[in-house]
Formats: sequence, structure tokens, C-alpha cells
Amino acid sequence: MAIASKMDVKELLLPKYIASALRDAHYETIEDNETIFATIPGFDGLWATAPTREAAAKELASVLEGWILVGIAHHHPLPIINGIDLNVRDVA
Repeated sequence: MAIASKMDVKELLLPKYIASALRDAHYETIEDNETIFATIPGFDGLWATAPTREAAAKELASVLEGWILVGIAHHHPLPIINGIDLNVRDVA
């Protein structure tokens, strides 16, 4: 347990993957001028909305985390982001 507590969170694969994906996020203000719509290219169907860009980024990170976990659980192909491959491979 002591070893895990000394690890830098940035070294963990899932947070690193999420941070890398969020660097490519696109944000746009939708028609009502009070809502930010956020997406990440390559992550079809993944989006988030919030009243501010900061809140949209936080929501997008949360949605992405869930999307990744569901994808892993169901063996859906996940995009490789900056060399980080979270895809599960069958082992013989």
C-alpha cells in the first residue's frame, strides 16, 4: 500500500489517457449563448454540455472516463491516444 501512495497520479494510465484526449477537445457555444458543447474528435457519440468551458471540460472528462470503462468491459475498440492503447487483447 505504501508504494501506491507514493505514485504520481500522472503516471497512471487512465488519467494520462483522459488528459491526452482532452487536449484535443473542441468547445463551442450553442445557440442559447449560455451552454458550452464539448466533444473529442475520434470519440463518436461522446459529448458534454455545461454553462462554462471549465465545467464542460470537467463534465467531458467524467463522461470520457465512463465511456472508456464501458468500452473496456464490452471489448469495444478504443482510440489510441498519443501512443496510449487501452484496448484489451485476448490472450491464448
